[in-house]
Amino acid sequence: MNLKEIKEMINLMNENGLAELEIEKDGMRIKLKKEGETGISQLAPLIIEKGKITHDKEETQTPETTNEKIQEIKAPMVGTFYRSPSPEAPSFLEVGQIIEVGQVVCIIEAMKLMNEIKSEIKGKVLEVLVENAEPVEFGQIMFLVEAL
Repeated sequence: MNLKEIKEMINLMNENGLAELEIEKDGMRIKLKKEGETGISQLAPLIIEKGKITHDKEETQTPETTNEKIQEIKAPMVGTFYRSPSPEAPSFLEVGQIIEVGQVVCIIEAMKLMNEIKSEIKGKVLEVLVENAEPVEFGQIMFLVEAL
């Protein structure tokens, strides 16, 4: 992606009143998000490239769980959450199941792209916090997992 393409994406956002835009091209994903509580919106790009995430703002979220063994799997993007690869297929995981690092836990559809979300921890699934086909927000907790 070059600067001209990014400027076109920003213009697309402004012309259509979009608060967020995410595009994948040639193995690189770029996510543009307007932020700001005043009347002025600012773009805060989030670039995901081959598993690496960079952001221009420092994360200030605090863990919501008190037990150190309980880990959260959060949505890495905005989109629609799916528990299985198709309506007829079984869910990727169920409560009580042991998951491995790198195992697909769900799919998030964003802009007609199906993104497999993989676990970064090994553990036992304690709770699924999102219903199938429901929208998720960036950073929303989807699963609680007891680390093993």
